[in-house]
Amino acid sequence: MATKWTLDPAHSELTFKVKHMMISNIKGNFTDFTAEIDADDDSFSNAKTTATIQTASISTHNTDRDNHLRSAEFFNAEANPTITFESSALNNEVTGNLTINGITKPVTLDVDFNGINVDPWGNTKAGFSFEGKINRKDFGLNWNAALEAGGVMVSEEVKIAGELQFVKQA
Repeated sequence: MATKWTLDPAHSELTFKVKHMMISNIKGNFTDFTAEIDADDDSFSNAKTTATIQTASISTHNTDRDNHLRSAEFFNAEANPTITFESSALNNEVTGNLTINGITKPVTLDVDFNGINVDPWGNTKAGFSFEGKINRKDFGLNWNAALEAGGVMVSEEVKIAGELQFVKQA
């Protein structure tokens, strides 16, 4: 019988980084997301993972840029309110289906299992770190602008990362 683990959002984060104007990186995060793991045991080797991210919760700490990212030129948050990820195995990497803008593609992320511990209130928690990269154009995030000196405003490659803490359910 599988054990369910649910995300502890107060101790978790999802971040991204993208090259801007070919000279610097812009970082951002999603502030509203949920995730669950169904695992046969505490090794998580055959765990099923699901995650749902509220697209409109994107934040780069710049209101104009965030509104542009929510628009139809990027995430189209009104028509596509969620980003989802589903996988069926969790080891040193996780391969699953990522859906953005209604487009589903397989992605592989490197995962570090950081261990299990019990908090002062008796909750058993498990921690994971992950990182990887996607091509934003694979998901219909096509907006760009050519630069006068060459190159483009926004790179196609987006680096994604997360620090996730889960609570074991009774």
